[in-house]
Amino acid sequence: EETDKACITIRQLLCHRAGFPAWQPYYETLRTLPPPDRTRALHTLLRDELLHAPPDAQALYSDLDFMVLQAVVERRAGCRLDHWLQQAVYGPLGVRELFFVECGRPRPPKAFAATEDCPWRGYVLEGEVHDDNAFVLGGVAGHAGLFGTAAAVAHLLGLLWAALQGVTVAPPLERELLEVFVTRQAGSDWALGFDTPAAQSSSSGRFFPARSIGHLGFTGTSFWMDLERGLAVVLLTNRVHPQRSNQRIRAFRPALHDAVLEALA
Repeated sequence: EETDKACITIRQLLCHRAGFPAWQPYYETLRTLPPPDRTRALHTLLRDELLHAPPDAQALYSDLDFMVLQAVVERRAGCRLDHWLQQAVYGPLGVRELFFVECGRPRPPKAFAATEDCPWRGYVLEGEVHDDNAFVLGGVAGHAGLFGTAAAVAHLLGLLWAALQGVTVAPPLERELLEVFVTRQAGSDWALGFDTPAAQSSSSGRFFPARSIGHLGFTGTSFWMDLERGLAVVLLTNRVHPQRSNQRIRAFRPALHDAVLEALA
């Protein structure tokens, strides 16, 4: 079906230049539908969404970009996102402690940090996805829902850096393709799927070089990695506990990164 989004590319989605708004409360509509109908309804909402700018006109981080990417991956793979990640990425690389928690199924027997006292779910969230849109989609989403340990994140980053150095060769991590993904895109602070240090007030602090990649999570999670040295800082917090109004992490993140890099200098 031809829409105003027909010209959007995978690259634009990955570097947040597709023109979608940053966020929409789709869960308010989706939660009124039976669970089997929600994914199809989400795709309709994305198709009909008003773009905030023409594709490739400007960069704006958007959850919606990665909702669309999930749909693309699942259509090409022929299976759900979490199953594909396990089969194609985490399994072959031996990464065991990065996973999604499917809503409505028994929670894995692990220790989970509590997040928000959710006003509409009516309880403190623990061991289930915090993001409202991801929750009504069953806990597996392109933009939210991944659980894991700091050690597992560091392990995956180490594998990525080793592949970039040509030290290891693994099918999911091909050096030439990775170089494309970690390169900042024109007109954006983003590489493909990764953040890069902003010129002013970056969450990475003052000392991470331009050739660094990172990612931030709404609940307080983040990582930054210096691609020149292979140095990574992984921060997994629950800054939204018990309410999301707590914004002190904005000052804490750069202070932490500065302290670590100063200590190592």
